[in-house]
Amino acid sequence: MNAKKYLLFDHDGVLVDTEHGYYSANKKALAELGFELELQAYLEDMAAGISCWERLRTAGVDEDIIASKRRQRDFYYRDFLASEAIEIAGVEQVLEQLSVNYKLAIVTTAKRADFELIHAQRSITRYFDFVIDNEDCSHSKPHPEPYLLALQRFGATPEQALVVEDSARGLRAAVAAGIDCVVVHNSFTESHDFTGAAAKIDSLAQLPGLLAVR
Repeated sequence: MNAKKYLLFDHDGVLVDTEHGYYSANKKALAELGFELELQAYLEDMAAGISCWERLRTAGVDEDIIASKRRQRDFYYRDFLASEAIEIAGVEQVLEQLSVNYKLAIVTTAKRADFELIHAQRSITRYFDFVIDNEDCSHSKPHPEPYLLALQRFGATPEQALVVEDSARGLRAAVAAGIDCVVVHNSFTESHDFTGAAAKIDSLAQLPGLLAVR
């Protein structure tokens, strides 16, 4: 990798441990309609950037019912966020270290309300120059728009930036934006295809060392 100045972090699964909770909230809401959301199907949809609710549309479920159950999903997920420990050990220490020499940003598909709930009582956002969430873009990952917007805000070239992701959807977005992407291991998404990643690491703690080897 060339020398980097800007680090663009995915959020869920990279900075906080929320992936399984979001799946469980979707699974519970869909089950109330008699639809069993299998994990493998969910992961395949996630990798492709497809909402699991498309399966209900394909089955002919009314849009009003889908909208109602999505709101119910949001309630289940926010209950999870408010009650479960979602910290990933060592993340804040790594961010503090990296912020000395790099400019950092979060680029996430998370809803703004969820993001704000997650960080209401946490302090890691202080290390970031800005956050791009689902309300800032017309297109979500795997479309490159979120990462291209981050480059624009920094005034950076793709070569100056590095993306840190945990999903195939995020990797595809980074590659489409022309940015090198490091994939950090997440047991929830380990079945995804990470072909095209510049590197793979077992934890965020390995990122400073990887950046030092240039």
